Amino acid sequence: PPCPRSLLMDATTKATVERIPLLRTRAGPRDGEKWTERLKEELLALLQFVEINKQAGNDWFRIESNEKGTRWFGKCWHYHNSVKYEFDVQFDIPVTYPTNAPEIELPELDGKTAKMYRGGKICLTVHFHPLWARNVPHFGIAHALALGLGPWLVAEIPHLVDSGAIAPK
Repeated sequence: PPCPRSLLMDATTKATVERIPLLRTRAGPRDGEKWTERLKEELLALLQFVEINKQAGNDWFRIESNEKGTRWFGKCWHYHNSVKYEFDVQFDIPVTYPTNAPEIELPELDGKTAKMYRGGKICLTVHFHPLWARNVPHFGIAHALALGLGPWLVAEIPHLVDSGAIAPK
């Protein structure tokens, strides 16, 4: 089944993404010092994205990484009908990064929606990956969250709640 059409960028998402700093360093986890430089850019972009969200009253995730910056994990949440639904989020940085985007996982939702691949990887292929490919190496983790996970939560969580697939904790 195709991914939700609502994953296409709306005006608010576009305005947010335009404020996230673009990254310059083309490096992945196997690139030594260049990867360290890329990680610094990633962290600055993530900090800016968090600040943008807080200013907009739209705080919806917490994320951290292992020491090497190759495994990321945390929590994300979405409010539906004034109820908070919170999930573990995780992803690995692929060795081909930034050419290939990370595959964002929400493990506890695995099998609950057709808009997900095995292991709880959210479906981003149809709309997200072409956009990512056009913006290598400028897009990073913050962009993946803003253009991938955020819109996916907005599109899918109400459906999962309304169908009874998930309930508040």
